[in-house]
Amino acid sequence: MSLSLVLATTALLAAEPTSLPPGHPTIPPGTQASPAGMGAGANAATGALPPGHPTMPAGSPMAPGTPLPSGHPTVDANKLPPSAEELMKQLDSSEGLREREKTFEIASSLGKLYYTNGRNAEALAYLGQAQAKADGVRSLFLASRKKLGKAAIPTPEAANCGFTPGQALDAMAAVAQARAKSGDTAGAAACAGAALVPAVDVDVLMGNALYLGGDSAKALKAYERVLEVEPQHEEALYAHSSLLFETQGENLPALGAARQGFDALVQAHPNSQRAPMARELSVRIQEIAKAGGRKKWLQSRAEDRKVRLSQSTAQAAAMPPDAPRPLTPEMVDAVKNTERTPELEAGLTKLVEEGEEHLARGRYQEALANYTRVVPFQPENGRAKAGMAWALVGLGRPMGARVWSVALESDAGAVEKLGDTLLAKGDAKGARALWEKLAQDVPNYPNKAALQAKLSQ
Repeated sequence: MSLSLVLATTALLAAEPTSLPPGHPTIPPGTQASPAGMGAGANAATGALPPGHPTMPAGSPMAPGTPLPSGHPTVDANKLPPSAEELMKQLDSSEGLREREKTFEIASSLGKLYYTNGRNAEALAYLGQAQAKADGVRSLFLASRKKLGKAAIPTPEAANCGFTPGQALDAMAAVAQARAKSGDTAGAAACAGAALVPAVDVDVLMGNALYLGGDSAKALKAYERVLEVEPQHEEALYAHSSLLFETQGENLPALGAARQGFDALVQAHPNSQRAPMARELSVRIQEIAKAGGRKKWLQSRAEDRKVRLSQSTAQAAAMPPDAPRPLTPEMVDAVKNTERTPELEAGLTKLVEEGEEHLARGRYQEALANYTRVVPFQPENGRAKAGMAWALVGLGRPMGARVWSVALESDAGAVEKLGDTLLAKGDAKGARALWEKLAQDVPNYPNKAALQAKLSQ
């Protein structure tokens, strides 16, 4: 495969699969073909086919199955585009490929191809070449934005940049340069910013490749390059802050910058999948800064864990042998980090229903076992708390009075409804005992009249 065809194929493959047959003339990046008006006098500026392509008849698009024009290369319907592995083999065998002058589009396509296939050294070389091609329009954007000051940069549409999808960076940069020469600073900033969109993606990949290659310092600079152009760029904000957090644990100013980045991400992208972790890391950085650095923070956490463990051990020793054990901090963390799936919620509901069946049959210990599995996941579930409280009361546990009091304070209505459930399951005696205790312990119960009616039956 010739070098020119390899480069063109790479650019096309990085964008989307191609169905061009072998021997088809190369289509330069940014060329757009229109199905109409492709006569002999058509050219690239009007959306025609590239030089060397057989003349296409003017008129409507060709329908599927229509014979190809005379002289058109044969199209093999079963011919698939080369795989990434095949393409890289061809590229590796192309002598002088790395040194050859390339457009931004080809250099960035080569860099993306190698990056996505785990060859970061080659990716960095080509991504660097793409960066160099974008440096001119990048400098123009930064200078124009600075000149505008606090004035807003218009959108490319409002500035009438006239860009089309897939347009080459050089062509867009030329438009921005022309705006700048004419004194249209706002237009220059808008058009240069639009031209930089693919270049920003290259900078992000550059940072990722540098990080994967173990060069955290240069990776930080790559992400900073992105944020200089686009301060609210989600991926760059997260990567830059995460890398600062990872590598600068004792550098409090750097940690402060990392926290600002996480907070900026949450503010600009509150619904992002990265937002929850960004919030958590922001809080953690605040704790680390307060402790004086990561080492001191880790030391204080270890000491706190020992204290909590000793307290839990002492409390467990003072409890009856069959009393439910308190959750350890590790168990609490595990519960908090458990994904709330529909299957989990359905399972918790089933445990509550089984607990109520146990209560109606006087199986208080079995009921308590069910509720202790539910409440950590659903601490605000009044139905589960009412059942747990009644199970402890039925067992005569010392802690039963306290849990019963908490259930009444949080949702006395759920306690009353538990009596309805017991009655419906055939435990009239248990339902009456529950209602009597409710009426006794909550003399000002809002639904007192209905409760008294139940007791008088």
